[in-house]
Amino acid sequence: MEANTVLIITGNDEDALMIEEPLKTARDGPFITDRVHDLAGALDRLRAGDIDIVLVDLFLKDSEGGATFDALFQLKPSVPIMTLCDEENEAASIEAVQHGAQGYLSKGYFSNTLVPQALRNIIQRKKIEEALYVEKERARVTLESIGDGVLSTDVHCNITYLNPEAERMTGWTRDEARGRPIAEIFRLINGDTRQPARNPVEAVIADKKNLALQARSILVRRDGEEAPIEDSAAPIFDRNGEVTGAVVTFRDVTETQAMARKMAHLAEHDYLTGLPNRLLLNDRLSQAIAYATRHGTKLAVFFLDLDNFKHINDSLGHSVGDELLSGVAKRLTSQVRHSDTVSRLGGDEFVVLVLEDTDVEHFPFTAEKILRALAAPHHLSGNELHVTTSIGISLFPDDGADAETLVKNADIAMYHAKKNGRNNFQFFNNRMNARAVARQTTEIGLRRAIECNEFVLHYQPKVDLESGKVTGAEALIRWQHPQHGIVLPESFIAVAVDSGLIIPIGSIVLRKACEQLKKWQEEGMAPVVVSVNVSALEFRDKRFLENVRRQLQETGVAPHLLQLELTEAALMRNIEASTAILRELKQMGMQIAIDDFGTGYSSLSYLSRLPIDVLKIDQSFVKAITGKSGNGVIVSAVIGMGSSLSQRVIAEGVETKEQLDFLHTHHCDEGQGHLFSAAMPADEFGQFFRTANATGVTGLLQ
Repeated sequence: MEANTVLIITGNDEDALMIEEPLKTARDGPFITDRVHDLAGALDRLRAGDIDIVLVDLFLKDSEGGATFDALFQLKPSVPIMTLCDEENEAASIEAVQHGAQGYLSKGYFSNTLVPQALRNIIQRKKIEEALYVEKERARVTLESIGDGVLSTDVHCNITYLNPEAERMTGWTRDEARGRPIAEIFRLINGDTRQPARNPVEAVIADKKNLALQARSILVRRDGEEAPIEDSAAPIFDRNGEVTGAVVTFRDVTETQAMARKMAHLAEHDYLTGLPNRLLLNDRLSQAIAYATRHGTKLAVFFLDLDNFKHINDSLGHSVGDELLSGVAKRLTSQVRHSDTVSRLGGDEFVVLVLEDTDVEHFPFTAEKILRALAAPHHLSGNELHVTTSIGISLFPDDGADAETLVKNADIAMYHAKKNGRNNFQFFNNRMNARAVARQTTEIGLRRAIECNEFVLHYQPKVDLESGKVTGAEALIRWQHPQHGIVLPESFIAVAVDSGLIIPIGSIVLRKACEQLKKWQEEGMAPVVVSVNVSALEFRDKRFLENVRRQLQETGVAPHLLQLELTEAALMRNIEASTAILRELKQMGMQIAIDDFGTGYSSLSYLSRLPIDVLKIDQSFVKAITGKSGNGVIVSAVIGMGSSLSQRVIAEGVETKEQLDFLHTHHCDEGQGHLFSAAMPADEFGQFFRTANATGVTGLLQ
């Protein structure tokens, strides 16, 4: 057994010896005794620690009576203290017991053999009390600091405890609530029925088991304010398993419910406009279809796409674009009835679900209203913006029996509205669907063609009209389709642009052209300049310059033999950015040509700023060069413009000797077209190049 240390504080050595004697010979093991004669020494020894119990004479040379005990108790309240007394000062010892002493030992019993056992009991009891105090304090601090409200009751459902959070939530202080019925302090009503709810304490005491609070329980505060709460109640048992009371833990879920509502709203609504999103639209559309089926009515799905929205986003920034989308959402909502649904699917795409009774006369009227409303000027961030929209309309039950089909067919009809000049609406018909299926088939085929390397290049010669020599070629893509053979670009380029596949396809064309140039160079063929068309999407792609630079490095082709052709529209969309990109291309050593010149909206001032090497006259002007529309004047003007800007001019689509003579007379630099040769595979072009440059192209003309 571990020895206990007893501190004996007395100025009477005889008393000390009498106490020490039985302690040293105790049957269950000796005590360690330490003796001091005054209070000062006792305080120093207590501060040093390792004292299990104190025996003190209250009347010392430096302290007397209750002051002696108080000084010791204040220093070490966890160490048990017993006083030593005789009949004369017994009253002081009794007072010390009232202040916290464990008891007192009368002078006649100092040497009693029962003293060691009594001291051990006191020491053990004090340790248990201290352990209980620590646990109780831990529980108290926990209850006082947690964020949940906690209250307890006795078995009669009267309040015995409230923690601070319970005080705040109920509006009652602990002292005010203690002893009152829980139904008065913890008032609950049902959030759905607004009727008083049974208090959970009554249930757990009666059923002797835990209970979760009813869903949508509302706590009514003392001042009448209400708060939704959740959590549980549990019974408190004694050692015999009998219920002595109950405890309730609860929390305010106002913010939690608000967040849940917000998350539910965000899950079904567009974050920018607050309109229903695709998920909620599908739900409402499905319900509308079910209603229309039961009652034999019709409904329409309007699919809207803003015209040229990307140009606004690119030129004025996304913040203005977002403002515009929000304004469009408000205008759309104002043009339909409350029973209709306006939804944003994402980007600049909106869907309107329009309900009707029996006929479709209302639908065109609604479409016209929407077109007019959106076409009105939008004043945003100091800008006056004009935007139109294209609308596709599908009808139930005519154009689909489910939500997905109706939205898809309305999208198809919208695509045809775009093709018909934009700012109009088109009703869906089955011919559109057939074209849409064909378009989808083409897109799927293009993705396979990219993976399986099904694209090849043909080369159409460019001829110097003065010397008759072949100076270069335009690389033209062909699709070597596994079932259909050679497919011309007119059949698939539009789909490639719409789907974004034009970017990887353009990269393939550039790579193949560079590889062919390198191959001709290695075969010893005289230098020939090959031009490659670059779409607007490719040109705006952030990886465009990096891709061109990598292709040149990996193939090792001489950059001056590569010419990139871009349309006016691609360059003029953002003239500053275009100029910067063209300058980097020129620094790499490549030539730059403007394709289809004359069909865009460039100005002389812009043309003079751009580092352009070649102007290509659009074939529509060349085709009608001798007609009555004055295109001969336009062609001669372009030739003169190119000459003044030190740019070579190439005429596309040269098909007749008459056109060739006109171009030659007006000093056009180069020509390209079927009069000289159609596009041909690389091997055939190599042979054509050698033969034509030996005899002159004019010698090959029919």
